[in-house]
Amino acid sequence: MDALTLTDVTKKFGRTQVIDGIDLSVAPGEFCVFVGPSGCGKSTLLRMIAGLEDVSSGQIAIGGRRVNELPPARREIAMVFQSYALYPHLSVRDNMGLALRQAGTPKAEVLTATDRAADMLSLTALLDRRPADLSGGQRQRVAIGRAIVRRPRLFLFDEPLSNLDAALRVATRIEIARLHRELGATMIYVTHDQVEAMTLAHKIVVLRAGRVEQVGAPMDLYNDPDNRFVAGFIGSPAMNFLDAGALGLRSDSLGVRPEHLAISAQEGTIPGRVSHLERLGGETLSYVQTEAHGLLTVRQFGEHDHAVDGPVWVTPDLTRAFHFNAEGSRLRT
Repeated sequence: MDALTLTDVTKKFGRTQVIDGIDLSVAPGEFCVFVGPSGCGKSTLLRMIAGLEDVSSGQIAIGGRRVNELPPARREIAMVFQSYALYPHLSVRDNMGLALRQAGTPKAEVLTATDRAADMLSLTALLDRRPADLSGGQRQRVAIGRAIVRRPRLFLFDEPLSNLDAALRVATRIEIARLHRELGATMIYVTHDQVEAMTLAHKIVVLRAGRVEQVGAPMDLYNDPDNRFVAGFIGSPAMNFLDAGALGLRSDSLGVRPEHLAISAQEGTIPGRVSHLERLGGETLSYVQTEAHGLLTVRQFGEHDHAVDGPVWVTPDLTRAFHFNAEGSRLRT
């Protein structure tokens, strides 16, 4: 039995359709990430699963049970928001245990569940503090702990790391991945950050304009995208798109990842000039302006030096390239 099943799910706001016939199954214990650009419908879809938005048509089932008509409190879900949503007048302990207390759970069980979650999240020393006395990362851990104590069928995360700085984002991402392994729970996670999607997910659902573009494991999407949109969205730095005709090839567009472009000052396939250089220590990114293909990104591992505004040649590894037609569909051989 799947933990979550969506069958031809649609959502309209007035005459505007924002979710268009989505079918999806999520297995028990799976970490599934909804990813896509702003306005693609990923947060709306999560809110429909949670019961915070009505379904215009189709069916949502959690654990094999249709939940379309059920309120959020009866769906056996727990949601972690971007905004933390903590009660400022309650301690960490009381924030984490509030839902259980409201459900009439015996006090001893609430304390046991709260202490267990606090231990998992390294919050034991903070249990008597108020949210105002915590850092942003600590507040987010409290919000996650509040979800853990409920032992839901589904954990729903709505861009939970957006308010954190870069270092905390990485640390909290690692924490969420560890928790998933320890809990073995089913998690649905929404983000616009494809790095979060690639590093957390068992399964990624790539959305655009309310439709599913592709579903698959992170490296399957990276190595075998179905279309130009997925190819360009998954991967950082983004894929380069070259004019195949200018290279004497039959397809309309050629996609080449930055690490599959070679750069040389002496010889190559595509002439250009270095417009910018990013030395990142472990890798070097060269941005090369070309006449036929626009701006290309070349990724080299290690430290390299190319003169800004200097002439260079770029050569794509055609054995690692992706071919697309004018509509953006993948051409497979």
